Amino acid sequence: MSSNQRNDGEIGATQFAEAERIGQLAEAGELMVERLRKTAFLPGEIKGLNVRLGVAEAAQLLGCSTNRIRMAEDDGRLPAPPESETGRRLGYDIPALLNMRKVLGASPQRAPEDPPAIITVQNFKGGVGKSTVTTHLAHYLAVQGYRVLVVDCDSQATTTTLFGFNPHFAITREETLYPYLSIEPTQDDLSYAVKHTAWPNVDLIPSNLQMFDVEYELAATGTGGGNVLASRFRKLRQGLAELAQNYDVVLLDPPPALGTISLAVMQAANALLVPLAATTPDFCSTVQFLSMLNQVISQLKEAGIRVEYDFCRLICSKFATNDPSHALIQSLMEKTFGGALLPVPMLESAEISHAALRMMTIYELEKPVGTPKTHKRCRNNIDEAMGQIEQLIRRRWGRVESEPSALMMAAG
Repeated sequence: MSSNQRNDGEIGATQFAEAERIGQLAEAGELMVERLRKTAFLPGEIKGLNVRLGVAEAAQLLGCSTNRIRMAEDDGRLPAPPESETGRRLGYDIPALLNMRKVLGASPQRAPEDPPAIITVQNFKGGVGKSTVTTHLAHYLAVQGYRVLVVDCDSQATTTTLFGFNPHFAITREETLYPYLSIEPTQDDLSYAVKHTAWPNVDLIPSNLQMFDVEYELAATGTGGGNVLASRFRKLRQGLAELAQNYDVVLLDPPPALGTISLAVMQAANALLVPLAATTPDFCSTVQFLSMLNQVISQLKEAGIRVEYDFCRLICSKFATNDPSHALIQSLMEKTFGGALLPVPMLESAEISHAALRMMTIYELEKPVGTPKTHKRCRNNIDEAMGQIEQLIRRRWGRVESEPSALMMAAG
């Protein structure tokens, strides 16, 4: 055997060994994710919600005075919050806050005749904060008192992980959208997949890596059976519309790529939210996404599949106030997209990063991770940014509160 043949054989064996290492890396990574999950959710392995609010914050959220809450406690309509051993009031948890809304008539929930908002948070570029926007919006709406369903349609399952479920160890394919969307479905409606989360008014349909099987099946069918593909599109739209009757808002988190699931989600929604970061590559890719989206909608229309949105908005999801290039790109966005760009961006913050490390959002932190000032600035920004989307939802129901002039421009 020549030296060249030996070298080729050695190289081939090395390449094969390196390819095999991918599986080892994936397994090691999954075990580490599970360790992080257990550490983040101690003392138990199930994610809990330990946030408590003072009476002033509760009153602000309910739009009433602190005196009204205390009077309701005095006359027995509301239970007083628990106290510490020293008699200090520990504050209200989220279930107590929801009960307050019910007792004091401060629920924002839609009327039976109001259509649920089904919002897809979509961009074909990864790394734009799609799952971060989805989970923060879900938790913001939960704090405000809305009933929320989050549907994770992405096989990467980042949103599922943020809600405290390990997609590799804890979620099976039968618990995802797969049994409903597969070519040989075993479920006729989506109720089987709904899971309760740590939030009493937020439910989740989880995802995992096996959701990609739907992509394979539908893509294969699409090459020679467009009618089957179209029927699956209609089926997801119908299933979500039926399930949405139990909620005020449904948030859809599709894959960051143009595939059959993304197309199905796109036409199942009645509103579109596009997150993008304040960088030139993200701006350019989002322009391409919008152009591609326009073409796809036209093609779906020709195929008899309707795509109708009550609102289409873009939100800058990662904005650094101390970066001049971000300010430049934001100005470019404003000139390009006008009122379709929501005026308040989500700021880049160490608090969000620290919360994500604990598999949480800013709304789940019991106390600031960094300085109280940084936490407060971050929380105020997220409240304002998510509040813009809440106002768009409420406008859809004919409930328009007074808004800042910039927000009125965005919502018009």
